[in-house]
Amino acid sequence: MPNVITDRKTTTATRTERPRLYKVILLNDDFTPREFVVQVLRRVFRITEAESDVVMMTAHQRGACVVAVFTREVAEMKVQQANDLGREHGYPLAFTSEKEE
Repeated sequence: MPNVITDRKTTTATRTERPRLYKVILLNDDFTPREFVVQVLRRVFRITEAESDVVMMTAHQRGACVVAVFTREVAEMKVQQANDLGREHGYPLAFTSEKEE
């Protein structure tokens, strides 16, 4: 009986993983004027005045509020921009980010 070699083609399925998402969080402080917080939210996060008011008031009442969810790089950039604006104007405005679960 002849020796028969069969060609087997193997295919590898590549699965693209979705990037991890990070929440950007506004932390409340008692010194930054509310109007300034709203301006920063509108400028950095491009949300409406009404949405900015809700985020600012939620952070004021609860101590913190999620502003938006981004990939890690975008979240870090937004946090840096917002915190820099606060520092430039002499306010302790603080944003942070954390991995979304």
